[in-house]
Amino acid sequence: MIKKLCLVFIAILALNVHSQEGTTSPYSFYGIGSLKFKGTTENRSMGGLSIYTDSIHINLRNPASFAGNNIKIAPFNGEGRPVKFALGGSHSSSKLTSDSASARANSTTFDYMVLAVPIGKFGMGFGLMPFTSVGYKLEFTDSQDVLTHRFRGEGGVNIAFLGLGYQITKDLSIGINAKYNFGNIQNSAIEFVYDDEGNLLEFQSREKNRSDLSGLNFDFGLSYNPMINDKFQLTSAITFSPSADLTSNNERIFATIIINETTGTEFPVDRIEADLGALGLKKTTLTLPAKTAFGLGIGQPHQWFVGAEYTLLKTSEFSNRVINIDNTTFVDASTITIGGFYIPKYNSFNKYFKRAVYRAGIRFEETGLRINNENIDEFGISFGVGLPVGSYFSNVNLGFEIGKRGTTKQNLIEEKFINFQISLSLNDRWFVKRKFN
Repeated sequence: MIKKLCLVFIAILALNVHSQEGTTSPYSFYGIGSLKFKGTTENRSMGGLSIYTDSIHINLRNPASFAGNNIKIAPFNGEGRPVKFALGGSHSSSKLTSDSASARANSTTFDYMVLAVPIGKFGMGFGLMPFTSVGYKLEFTDSQDVLTHRFRGEGGVNIAFLGLGYQITKDLSIGINAKYNFGNIQNSAIEFVYDDEGNLLEFQSREKNRSDLSGLNFDFGLSYNPMINDKFQLTSAITFSPSADLTSNNERIFATIIINETTGTEFPVDRIEADLGALGLKKTTLTLPAKTAFGLGIGQPHQWFVGAEYTLLKTSEFSNRVINIDNTTFVDASTITIGGFYIPKYNSFNKYFKRAVYRAGIRFEETGLRINNENIDEFGISFGVGLPVGSYFSNVNLGFEIGKRGTTKQNLIEEKFINFQISLSLNDRWFVKRKFN
């Protein structure tokens, strides 16, 4: 296990060294940023499907999965639940298109790090992952192609969580996650002013906002996986996250700046901090919307699985009093996911690729964001493979997704993206009782 953890730490270092902002989507301008997928590479490779649980993979989207199941696995001397460690990251390449222009953008991000430990009929998991991400650089021009506005944003909200699952019967498990949300969001806006001859004035004005966010919320999950007969297994799951509040400590600063026209660097000359306290905006509350997901599937253990899942997110409950944007509203969001996997022969130790897990899925998502009366929808098709490494059914998971978000209608932007994911899923046995003859 020590060697494996060393490999993990090296991977973390590599991700940190080469990482960029977690998103380049212009739609991260709204709310508290673009929602990150809070699941593993294995989930994402099946279109985001999260109802399937087994003994050797972590499922971050249902806390009942920490209780696992007790399907016997030979390398564990008949014990069905190893200690599991997972780490993942991703890279996204996007083409952004409007009615008048197009551009390309790339981002690399850390996705999750989690450890799950079995404790009798209980199972515990804890880790870290992003919740939302903000990363945009937008410029607007007039009909004469003269720069008029510049908007920039960065930051996001992260999650540190502790989960506990309990196995009521061999087929039924329940669980709960306690999640601490923390992070900050920063954005700035400049409206460019010119003289009568069209020359950029030496001094410009900039508004800069920062919100430091923190708060707790909870997830509840249930997983029921009975055998229908000797061959087929039914899989069903439901999760619920009640609405919760985040505390936002805010500041707004107006500054006079000088802009280097060659590099675009901004140099503040003087600054004034807005009295948000007088406006009742110094400390505000953001409501995280309630979320419900349920799904159903069927398969043969260790061979194949196919399922579907529906998720409802009450995004209409969300609001941000500090940043109100005209022509923008939030409505309830929903996602439909269909996906599954296939394993040619999981215990074929002489043919490597027969032990690999082949995954695929498709998703249709209404994000809940409505701009200029246009819904910002998202669509994705995903594929993936889990490659065995080492012993104890550890594996490297690779994922690939293509899709699009948004529209070019009403002067909006369409994103066509390609996402690559990679993760390590490591399994081991701890606290082994030694036996002497």
